[in-house]
Amino acid sequence: MSTEKPYFAHPNALVESPSVGRGTRVWAFAHVLPGAVLGEDCNICDHVFIENQVSVGDRVTIKCGVQLWDGVSIESDVFVGPNVTFTNDPMPRSRQHLAQYPKTLLRHGCSIGANATLLPGITIGQHAMVGAGAVVTRNVPPYAVVVGNPARIIRYVEDAPTHAAAAPVASEAVAVRVPGVELLRQSPVRDLRGDLVARETGRGLPFTPSRSFLVFNVPTKEVRGEHAHRVCKQLLTCVKGSVSVVCDDGDVRQEFVLDSPDLALYIPPMVWGVQYKYSQDAVLLVLASHGYEAADYIRNYDAFLQERRTGAASGGSSR
Repeated sequence: MSTEKPYFAHPNALVESPSVGRGTRVWAFAHVLPGAVLGEDCNICDHVFIENQVSVGDRVTIKCGVQLWDGVSIESDVFVGPNVTFTNDPMPRSRQHLAQYPKTLLRHGCSIGANATLLPGITIGQHAMVGAGAVVTRNVPPYAVVVGNPARIIRYVEDAPTHAAAAPVASEAVAVRVPGVELLRQSPVRDLRGDLVARETGRGLPFTPSRSFLVFNVPTKEVRGEHAHRVCKQLLTCVKGSVSVVCDDGDVRQEFVLDSPDLALYIPPMVWGVQYKYSQDAVLLVLASHGYEAADYIRNYDAFLQERRTGAASGGSSR
């Protein structure tokens, strides 16, 4: 009976775990403790230390000088750059241990740049990008690019797998790629008394509103939205300043810049929406087809994708 292991371990590596997937490579001076679980085709580089309560998915790359402490879970296709620092105790003291460590989760396809620091108990969303040297203090949304200390969103990933490019679309452009989403420009009426923009149902207003609200005084780099509606339709207009809006139907993502009151963005049901990059003077007007109903919101991106897939499989329409 063959005793050959299905993975490679360098002679100077110490692999104590029996749970290492086929095709994984563990390089010199790496140490994997007995309770750790590693998936297939991973690349564990020199001087990596992996504790017991750690799980690593398939095709994960962990570069040199990384320590994965108890409570860290990494899904498949994740890249962890050199000397990334993970933490698992918000108030550490010598020789004092937590009964249970906060769970830090890296979702599939995300990348963590060299020398970044992740505080305990946070989630890095799927396909997100954490810049080199960033200090991540709270959850990072899917596809977001964060940099700095503390880390802040600067944009959204443009080349995520199976997704169309998400470069911002300026207000004068109308090349909309997300099905169902519309950019609606209404020519203002101008005279010496000032400018006026009017919308009527069927003429620049795709539905009869049942609710309206204003968003303002948002700190410049804060993110809002991050949800989809099952039934409600929305029309967004930045009546002052500017704001960027990302629309995502699960297959195509696109970013729009709303920077003029004569421009409105229509978001149909079952499209994930994110608003960010608010200017300091931004005032965003939102018209909604329905009143507020908590059950109409989908606030988890994975749940949104699942409902999209379920609707598509059953032949249902999300519009």
